[in-house]
Amino acid sequence: MDFKEIEQKLTTKKRNVWNKRKKEDIENYALKYKSFINSSKTERKAVKYATELLENNGFKPLFFYESKGKIEVGDKIYFINKEKSVFAIKYNNPLINGVNIVGAHIDSPRFDLKPEPIVEDEQIAMAKTHYYGGIKKYQWFNIPLELHGIVLKSDGSKLEVSIGSDENDPIFVISDLLPHLHRDLAGKKVEEAFESEKMNLLLGTIAITYDETQTIKNPVKLNILNLLNEKYGIIEEDFVSAELEVVPALAARDVGIDRSLLASYGQDDRVCAYTALTGLIDSQTSQKSPAVLLVDKEEIGSDGNTGAKNHFWINVINKIMFLANEHEKGKDINDVLANSTLLSADVSAAVDPNYKEAHDLSNAPRLGYGITLMKYTGSGGKARTNDANAELVGKIRNLFNQENISWQTGELGKVDRGGGGTIALFFAEKGLDVLDAGVPLLGMHSPYEVASKADIFETYLAYKTFFEKFGK
Repeated sequence: MDFKEIEQKLTTKKRNVWNKRKKEDIENYALKYKSFINSSKTERKAVKYATELLENNGFKPLFFYESKGKIEVGDKIYFINKEKSVFAIKYNNPLINGVNIVGAHIDSPRFDLKPEPIVEDEQIAMAKTHYYGGIKKYQWFNIPLELHGIVLKSDGSKLEVSIGSDENDPIFVISDLLPHLHRDLAGKKVEEAFESEKMNLLLGTIAITYDETQTIKNPVKLNILNLLNEKYGIIEEDFVSAELEVVPALAARDVGIDRSLLASYGQDDRVCAYTALTGLIDSQTSQKSPAVLLVDKEEIGSDGNTGAKNHFWINVINKIMFLANEHEKGKDINDVLANSTLLSADVSAAVDPNYKEAHDLSNAPRLGYGITLMKYTGSGGKARTNDANAELVGKIRNLFNQENISWQTGELGKVDRGGGGTIALFFAEKGLDVLDAGVPLLGMHSPYEVASKADIFETYLAYKTFFEKFGK
C-alpha cells in the first residue's frame, strides 16, 4: 500500500459520520434515544426503563433461571441491584472464555433534598438541598426543575414521587439575586459568589388557614406539609428516609438549523447506557458472551453498594457459572475475569470553539466524528486512571477500522487544566482489560448537555461491533 492509499484510508476513517451513515438511520435512532433520556432522569428511572427494555427483548431475571435450575446457551439474563444498578448478559458461550462487557453509569449531577428539608423564611416555604456531583452552581438558578424519588413512610410503605414532568404539574425553581443588587459580589470567585446553603427550592407562599387569634409558627411551611400529607400521606419525619432528587424540567430537543445536535439533561452518562443496552440487545452471535453493566454513584466516586466499587456482577457471574455447570470444568471466576474485556462507556469533552484554549487540539475529540477512545483519563500526572495497555488499544482500533466504525482519540482537556475519572480503574484492578470509550459532549455536567446525533448512533454501532466481533 503506497502513501496515497494510506492517506485516503485515514481520511475516510476520520470523516464526519453524517457523510458516512444514512441520515434516516441516525434520526430514527435519536428518536428512540429521546424517549429513553426523557424517561430516565434519575438512576432508579433509568433502571426501570432498562428493565422493561430488556424484558421486551427476551431477557429474564436471574431468579427465573435459579428456580428453573439451569442456564443454557442462548439464555438472556439480567439482575437488578437495589433498583439502582443493572447487569445483563447473553449466555452465548461458556463464561470461562471471557465476557465482553460495556460498563456505564446512570447517575448524573443534580440536587438532593436534605433529610430535614422544609423551612420557612419571610413567609416563603423552601426545601434545602445538597448538590450531587461536580456542577457549576450558577447554571442551576432560575431554570425549571422537577422532583423525583421515593419516600419510605412511617408505616413501612414506599411512595414514588414525581412532580414536574407532566405539563399539568407545578415546577420548582432555585431563585437567584437580580444583577442590580449583585454588585457586592463583583470580583469574588464563583465558588464564593454562589453559596450552596442558599440554593433552596421554592415550595410556596400560602399560609395554612387558622384562627388569627392564635400564634402559629411557620404557617406557610405547615400548609406545605399539610398538602403533602393530604396528597401523599407523608409526615415531616418521612423525609429522613427519602431519596428525592431535583433535576431539570427540560425535555430532550434537537439543536441547530440542521437539527444535527441533541440537547438533554443527564447525557453524562445515560447516553452511553442506552447505546450499550441497545447494542447488546441487537447484537448477534459472538465468540464471547456479551454483557452490559450499569452502575450508580460514579459522579461521587463510585462508592456505596450500588457503585462500581461494589462488584455485585461478579457474584451474578458465579451463579450463572454454577447454573451452567461451568465450575465442574475446573475453572473459576478468576479465569473469567482474566479473559474478559470491558469498555468503560463514559462521555468525553468535545472541543467547543468558544473555549478551544481548554484543549490540546491535536488530542481532543470533535462532534460528529464518532466514538472517542481514551487510553487514559485522570488528572495531572494521570492520577486515578486505568491507562489502558497498548495491546488492548491496538485490538480495539483494528477492529473498528476493519468494521468501518468511525472513532477518534481524546483527553479530558489540557494536562494542567483539570481532568476527571471514570469507572475504568475499578475493573482493571480485578484483572480485566479496560479501555474508556464513549460519546463526546459539549457542556458536560450542565443542566442541558449537547451531543451529536451522529456520534450517538456511531457509538451504538461501536458497542454492537465490540459485542459481536471482539476476541474472535
